[in-house]
Parts: sequence; C-alpha cells; structure tokens
Amino acid sequence: MFIKVLLAARLLREVSFLGAEALVRSPARRAIGVRVWFGDDAIEYFTERLDADRLREATVQIVKKAKRNKAFQNSRWTGLAFDGSGVGRSHNKRCEGCRPVRNKEKEIIGYHHKIVMASVVGTGLSLPLDVEPYGPGDSEYAAGHRLLPRIVKNLGARFADYAVADGEFARAPFLHAAGDSGLKIVARLKDNLPELHEAAQRRFSSKPRDRKFQDGRDWVEVWDADDFDPWTTLRWETVRVIRYRQHKPDGSVVEAYWLTDWTKAEAGSQSVYHMAKSRWEIENQGFNDGKKRYGLEHICHHHPNSLLINWLLIALTLTLERLYRNRYLHRGNHTVMQPVTLVRLLWISLGKPHDSS
Repeated sequence: MFIKVLLAARLLREVSFLGAEALVRSPARRAIGVRVWFGDDAIEYFTERLDADRLREATVQIVKKAKRNKAFQNSRWTGLAFDGSGVGRSHNKRCEGCRPVRNKEKEIIGYHHKIVMASVVGTGLSLPLDVEPYGPGDSEYAAGHRLLPRIVKNLGARFADYAVADGEFARAPFLHAAGDSGLKIVARLKDNLPELHEAAQRRFSSKPRDRKFQDGRDWVEVWDADDFDPWTTLRWETVRVIRYRQHKPDGSVVEAYWLTDWTKAEAGSQSVYHMAKSRWEIENQGFNDGKKRYGLEHICHHHPNSLLINWLLIALTLTLERLYRNRYLHRGNHTVMQPVTLVRLLWISLGKPHDSS
C-alpha cells in the first residue's frame, strides 16, 4: 500500500512525503487503489524499514521483462552506464553521509549526499536501475565498484553487452571486473592515465583521421588504434583508443578520448563512438531528469535507509514512466507523448466531479 502511494506520488511529481499524504487524504485515494489514509510519519516509519533489495529486484524484473518483450529490438548493443552525482541537499549536516558543498572560495554553503547510478543506455530507452550511496570516506569509484557486480548478478550475465563510464572508472580493477562479468568496457581516457593519454595524443595528432561520418546535424571525425601498450596493472594484451572530434553547426568542436577492449572486428569506430556518447544518457536522462522533475535533490526524511528507498523509487519511477509512455502507448499512428503531457493526464484522471448536494 505504501509503495503504491509513493510510486503514484513520484509519477505525479510530488516529491515530498507530505505530498503523498495529501494524495491519500484526497478523493484521489480510491483512484490509486488505497482504502485508508495515513500521514507522512507513517511513510517515514515504513521507508526506514523497507528492504532496499526487494525494491531493486522489482526494477530489475521490470527491465528484464521489457527486454524479453522486445523493447530494445531496434538496438544492436545494450549498454550499462555508471556515473556519480550529488543529491539530497540540506543546509546542515544531519548524518555521516552528508558531504559539504563548497563555493568558489571553498566556503561550505550546504551539504549533500552522493550516489552512483547505473542505467540501461544505448537502446533508445534510458532506464535507471539501481543506486549505490557513498559511505563515510567513500568515493565514486568505490561505490561504482560495489554497484557493478550487483547489477550484473541481478540482470544476468547476458543482459548487456558493454559498460560505459567516465574516466574515474578507467582503473584496472573496474575494467577487470567488467570483463569478468562478461561486459566489454568503454571508458573515458583522461589525464588520470597520463602515459596512455599522451601517447594517444601524439599518435593521433600526426596521422589523418580514420573515418568521418554524420551524427544528426553534427560531423564527426574519428581516429582509432588498437595497439597501445597497457599500463602495469592492466592485464589486457593491448589497449584500443579512439579519439573523436564532433563538429557542431555553430562551429564549436567537442573532442574526447576513450579506451575500450572491443576489437575492431567486434565493433567498428562508429559503433564505439555511439557507445561512448551513450554515457551522456545517464547524465541527462538519469540525474538531470531525476533532480529537476522527480525530487532527487529533495530529502523527504533524513534517515539512511529512507534516503536510499527514495532514490530507488525515483529510479523505478523513471523506468516505469518511460516504458509505459514510449513502448506501451506508442501504438498506432499517434506520436509519442511528451512526459509532462502524461503527468497532466494522470492528474486529470484522479479527479472526480464534486458533489455539492
């Protein structure tokens, strides 16, 4: 009952427990299938004690069913993106998970929590799956390293083809863990691997591009080489590096380097480029949507398990909304509904004529 109300509240973009309480105290209660009303304190008590793994399992089962039902059939590759961000802001430090937020002068202006999210990407549907909070003294890399094996175990080894992540995860243990899990890896190459980065810059600056193609309104140049030496702790025989230069219509150019263990026979330059670009889906359609529309920045109840449950509920809500709107509703000749349009229709459906007699 509580989960049903919280999911309904998130789908309607009610970000607080008080908003959920308002729903069950209104005529909308029957429309969402709840017989009795309850207060926000009851929701707090419930989320403090709810098993997070059961909620994770529910999201995973929905995504696995979506794949069985051909939700990703138009995509050759299925990816899993990993990325970290600050969420759950507060003015004061309330628990050990609160981390300071500083301005340019290094002054503390508030506190927030940090999580790593995992999301399905590269399929035309960005579906957040799971989150892992930073612990005290923890890091994005450590949280992501815990999240990776859990995701693969829950989804199954054959669900996804590759993992994509920022340069923070371009470390041998994470790359090995991805490989041991049956995933190819596409990771951003930055200055945290200075020797490899400098070698790639020297190589590609002195040779012509390997390929040029159009991506929407942009033109993309790609340099690709698969014979770079691995660093000491990496057990790969060689490292493949691609460099792309993305030319925008306004004249600006975006350049980035990525490393991967895909061979050229398995995935061409253009395919690896699109896998690398799929990393931005978790940023734009995971964290940005979650923060701006679904309350990822809002703290409903400052309790470790309650915070985790709220973040997992938002991931589940985003996944349900996208599957319903983009796959279930996209039948016939009508266009795909905009997210806000669906929210408005959901709100309207909860109303009923007022009886003034």
